[in-house]
Amino acid sequence: MDIVLLVKAAVMGIVEGLTEFLPISSTGHLILAGSLLGFDDDKAKVFDIAIQTGAIFAVILVYWQKIKSTVVALPRQPKAQRLALNIFIGFLPAVVLGLLFGKVIKAHLFIPTVVASTFIIGGFIILWAEKRPPGSVRVEHVDDMTPWDALKVGLVQCFAMIPGTSRSGSTIIGGMLLGLSRQAATDFSFFLAIPTLIGAGVYSLYKERALLSVADIPLFAVGLAFSFVSAWLCVRWLLRYISTHNFIPFAWYRIAFGIVVLATAWSGAVVWAD
Repeated sequence: MDIVLLVKAAVMGIVEGLTEFLPISSTGHLILAGSLLGFDDDKAKVFDIAIQTGAIFAVILVYWQKIKSTVVALPRQPKAQRLALNIFIGFLPAVVLGLLFGKVIKAHLFIPTVVASTFIIGGFIILWAEKRPPGSVRVEHVDDMTPWDALKVGLVQCFAMIPGTSRSGSTIIGGMLLGLSRQAATDFSFFLAIPTLIGAGVYSLYKERALLSVADIPLFAVGLAFSFVSAWLCVRWLLRYISTHNFIPFAWYRIAFGIVVLATAWSGAVVWAD
């Protein structure tokens, strides 16, 4: 295996892990990083989706006690049953819309200029969400969510199929706009990520299996490992961060980064691959 290729896989894994659960779009950052590294062919696109599984294992580790207690209590505890049902309901819209429109979106929207534009738009949406009045929270804890709440968050998550939007940003900020507390929206976003991203990774690997071979195992292993470690660090940091801070810094980061990408693309200073 080419050492340079393994280094690129490690860099992409770090990018995935650090951005997957922040409201700044991991897919967008992977598209831009892949463009700069020359790691953006069809196999690289499968790689980008597959290494999300490493980030999900980090969430499972961080939330292991909650996940374990929920699974154990499923046969007898209504609260555990409601959480499991809510995750299933929230997961369904992404499955349906992803199967219907995923191929078209990948063919036409996975380009740097689209990513940059959605970075900027998403940043302004976060600024707007953070200006909501203090009394607008009606769901303080993830266990208090109703199936209707879960469906609405699941529908909002589908906006993340547009690269640069951010799955975590859609679910967290969307959840807050729908009346969830910052903590409840973040927790549900993480729980919803488990079936969503594992499902996307397995489906992508199966669908594009003809592109892959045994020789690709080291490449994917390196990406998964670095994605796992960086995501574990990022999730632990984010859970501490949201207890005392808002998402406004991420909004300004999105806007500034999007402007830089558009400016460099239009000026020719950076040749972003389409």
